[in-house]
Amino acid sequence: MSITHLVTHSGGFHADELLSSVVLTRLYPQAELKRSRDRQLIAPAAEKIIFDVGGAFDAEAQIFDHHQRPGPLREDEQPFSSFGLIWAHYGRAYLAAMDVPEHDIEEIHSTFDTKFVLPIDLLDNGAIEPSVAGPLSILTLPALLGSLKPVFDDPSPTADDDAFFAALPIARSFVEALVRNLAAKYRSQSIVMDAIAKAGTSPILELPMGMPYRSALEKAEATHILFVVNPRGGDWTLNGIKLSSDTFDQRADLPVAWAGLTDAALEEASGVKGAKFCHNARFIAVANSRDAILQMADQAVKDVQHGRS
Repeated sequence: MSITHLVTHSGGFHADELLSSVVLTRLYPQAELKRSRDRQLIAPAAEKIIFDVGGAFDAEAQIFDHHQRPGPLREDEQPFSSFGLIWAHYGRAYLAAMDVPEHDIEEIHSTFDTKFVLPIDLLDNGAIEPSVAGPLSILTLPALLGSLKPVFDDPSPTADDDAFFAALPIARSFVEALVRNLAAKYRSQSIVMDAIAKAGTSPILELPMGMPYRSALEKAEATHILFVVNPRGGDWTLNGIKLSSDTFDQRADLPVAWAGLTDAALEEASGVKGAKFCHNARFIAVANSRDAILQMADQAVKDVQHGRS
């Protein structure tokens, strides 16, 4: 029997059922999304998927709640929210519906779960406090989605439902953007790995376009590569390589003499005709041709080797 109804609770909403709705409405676009606590509506049936309400978790019966005691736990005993339960059961199908290549689905499913789903689960269950984000706590996705709830004195009897359905496409855009970016990252790996092989022992990696490259460098243990060059529009860029996603520190900085310079001043400092820009923080430089950017890259490497950066 086909799914005709997706049912979650009425009233105020949280990130977990909103994000669950993103997944389920992609998989079952013809189903009606209902928000209710009516016992008949939240009773399991073959044509319904019930989530974040109902007081039970039973994947075969298509009911995915986590509020009962004891609540459902991951293998590592961290708690699920409805989003985690829905992602565990329907996430792979969702990725396939998003045209993620079959050979990447398992890794992307796991990465998305770790980076995106688990934090929602933990926050929703009170296993971590929003304050762990410090002054950025108000800018976390659950907080931003929560800010879309109606104000307390909104007199409309449909205020909660109206706000939920207005928030749904916003939540969808975040989920789909991250999935697309993860899929692109996995697509880029084979391109970068080929470029690493072509570079050999050179400390300069040339890519055919801008793309994620750091994870491939780490996977290949290509620690000898110091800079990356690639075309960007009509120009070419020379990029430093961050040591990790948690820092701005790089394997090597561009020459200090280039910092903040543009056009003629940068041409004079670098001795390269066509040099156009170097960021003051020395993580990126731009030139107007491949030849010019490779000259700048060679100079940057020599500068590092002589200990001047």
